[in-house]
Formats: sequence, C-alpha cells, structure tokens
Amino acid sequence: MITNRLLTLAIGTLALWAVPALARDSFDSPPNIIIIMTDDQGYADTGKFGATGFKTPHLDRMADEGLRFTNWYVPQAVCGASRAGLLTGCYPNRINMLGAPGPKSRTGIADGEVLISEMLKGCGYATALFGKWHLGHHEKFLPLQHGFDEYFGLPYSNDMWPHHPGIRHLPMEKRLQRWPHLPMIEGNRIINKEVTPADQVNLTTSYTDKAVDFISRNRTKPFFLYVAHSMPHVPLFVSDKFKGKSKQGLYGDVIMEIDWSVGQILSALRKHKIDRNTLVLFTSDNGPWLSYGNHGGSAGPLREGKGTTWEGGQRVPCIVRWPDRVKAGSVCQTPAMHIDVFPTIKAIVKGKGPAHTVDGRDISALLTNPATAKSPHEAYFFYRGDQLEAVRSGNWSLHLSHSYRSLKAEPGRDGIPGPYLQKRTPLALFDLNEDIGQKKNLASIHPGVTTRLQTMARKFDADLKASKRSKGSL
Repeated sequence: MITNRLLTLAIGTLALWAVPALARDSFDSPPNIIIIMTDDQGYADTGKFGATGFKTPHLDRMADEGLRFTNWYVPQAVCGASRAGLLTGCYPNRINMLGAPGPKSRTGIADGEVLISEMLKGCGYATALFGKWHLGHHEKFLPLQHGFDEYFGLPYSNDMWPHHPGIRHLPMEKRLQRWPHLPMIEGNRIINKEVTPADQVNLTTSYTDKAVDFISRNRTKPFFLYVAHSMPHVPLFVSDKFKGKSKQGLYGDVIMEIDWSVGQILSALRKHKIDRNTLVLFTSDNGPWLSYGNHGGSAGPLREGKGTTWEGGQRVPCIVRWPDRVKAGSVCQTPAMHIDVFPTIKAIVKGKGPAHTVDGRDISALLTNPATAKSPHEAYFFYRGDQLEAVRSGNWSLHLSHSYRSLKAEPGRDGIPGPYLQKRTPLALFDLNEDIGQKKNLASIHPGVTTRLQTMARKFDADLKASKRSKGSL
C-alpha cells in the first residue's frame, strides 16, 4: 500500500511538473504576441480585401480563422511615423516622430518613450524584431536599446540606397552623393555595409527564417515577435520561389511571397502547438505608393494613397488571429488604429506603464465582440506632417481645407515613379458608410456635424501641440 501511495504521489508530482509545458496553449497562460507589418501594402492588396491578379491563401485562411478589420487606420500615412505610432500607442506628433528618417538623420525614438517591446519585456517576454526599424539608425535609437532582445534588418527604407531605380543610370560616384550604402544590422552591429540587389532578393526569406527560428527557440515561454517586412516598398525584389508566379507581375509576386511568409509563421505556431494562444496581427504601415504604377499597390475603392490623409493613404488591411479569444470568420467594421495596439496588448497581459500620455485605447472588446462592441474613441485624427487635416468619427470623415498630392497623369512603371501635382480640397464632409470613395461633399447638407467635428479637431490639435514630447537626438 505504501508503495502504491508513493507511486501515486510520484505520478502526481510529475503531472504537476508537466503542467507549464502543457498549459502554454491554454486560455489562462500569457499569450504570445506577433505583429506582422508590411511596407506600402494597399488596402486592396490581399484576397479578402479585393486583390486581383494574385492570391493570398495564407492571409485568407488567417482571416477565416480570425478577425478582419475593414476600417483599420494608420496614425500617419508615411513609414517612420506610422511605426512609431504602432509601437508607442501615441500619435507620431505627440512624440515628435514625423516623416521617414533617413541615413542623414541625427534623431530617433526618445529614451523616455515606452514601446510595446519594453512593456512586454517587463512582463517576462522574450522579444525580437526582424525587418525594417525606421525609428533612428544610430546605436542609441536601435531596437536593442528599446526592449528588443534580438534584431536583424534594415534601419530604414530599402530605397534609401545608391541602387534606387530612379538614379541607377548615374555613375556610382554621383549616386553616393544622394544616398550612402544601405547597411544590414544584427543586434547593434553592422554585418553588411553595402546591401546589394542580390541581398534584397532574399530579404523576405531571411526575415521569415529568423522569425520561425525565434518561435522554435522560445516556444515554451511567452514571446513578442515583430516582423516588419521591407516589401512591397519599392524597389521590389522577390526570391526565385515566387518570381513570375502572379498574373499581376512583380508586385503580385512580392505579395505572394509575403503571404508565404505569413504561412510559414503560422505553420511554426501549429507545429509547436502554441497557435491557439498566440495573437497574430497582420497590417501595413500606410496605403500604396500610387506613383509607382505597376510597382505600387492598390487602395481599391478608396481615394488617393500613401502620403495623403485620404482613406487610401490612411486605411489599411488588418487581420487578427487568436483562436483562444477571437471567433473565426469575424468582421469588425468599427474604426480602429495602430495606436490602439499598445494599450490593448497591455490590458491583455496586465502590463504596466507608461506614466505619460498614450493616445490609443484598449480595443480588446472589438476583438471578442466585433459586431456589438463600441469604439472607446470619439474620433481619430489624421495628420500630414505637423498639420491636422482630417477627422474620422463614426461614419463621418471631415477633411479640413488642405493641399495634397495626386497623380499628375499616368503613374510610372517598372520602378520609375510618375509625377505628382498639388491639389487642394475645401472643407469637406463625407459619409463613409455611403461614400467610401469620398466623392460627395456633404458639409453644407450637415452643417451641425461639420461644426462639431471642426470644434473637436481644433481642441485636440491645440491640446496635443501644447503637450507634445521631444524626439530623441544625438
């Protein structure tokens, strides 16, 4: 009897020891967090959002198994600012991170800002970024100084180099006067001083391989993985696996390889039996770069594209998969934004900080009850540079009078951009439920709504500019 009791106790003890490994994919354990960010991918550049000429089966399956946001916005329609807003939960204007910093920039993300990576690292998460950073390329601004355990990728956009199609006709001496060589960084160290076109061919694959390896190495503990693809920002490059595979051409090939990358990441989660309690969010940093024509993406029915505060610049695809919490096949039509990701993750993991103002709000209710949950925001505010140009509140979109760029004639082709011209919009109100293309100005028909949103815009802009924080500097 004593032997049987000892055997029972031993079995029970072994079972308790086994619980942590078995519970990694349970409802009560901390979820893994994966954010996949593409560069310049338009609203209509995935199958579920209306893509034509190429297929995205892995992203389509991800949507079928999760949630699709149809009104997801970026905080600014430009690379660096958008990423700063995502990682800090703040409008880029509040933290003074505007535009797209390049190799001559001497500023970056400030030490006092708290990123998703830092908040999750404080909760015991392993953290990694593979891909484009764009929050400052000097060492003090790099990911390892801002909560990431691992980093591999480009410090800024892949076109900020002397092989850009627009200047490749010049001798290298002349090219280098405009752009220095593009570095590849691992950790804090430059491992390749001169990224070549041949290197760019393998960017998507390299980021993906690093991501899959990170998942494998950290499968028994909570982790945060940020995969920030350099593509489909021009110049476009694709590996031999997908070269010539789409009917649309090179742009379609590039998106198909990104879709493959998503499939590899999701397969790794399933392989290690941790997919049910892993929150995966896929999105883009802004709308398509329309001047590049067949090398740019599509905003579908939306007006204009990257670099503007029209829907085509600000609204991007967003898909969330988290089987333990998010109902398969869900659709959320309520507006949401990159800035909401930080506070939502913070609420989910019960994280701490920061003490300073964060503009985003916890939208976890939209994840679990997308059809009935209400937005925690009264409005979202769209800036171009330091100028507030538009407000989204409910179904209403108000554009203050402002200038914007638009294609002058036909777009460019094969990596060479077409010309822009400057246009100007008067004060304009649109009902996005009825007019997604922002064609019919209703300002004079609904003066009360127009005045209310104007007042809201003036107050928010004044409050933000009175309390904005300094960017980091050398």
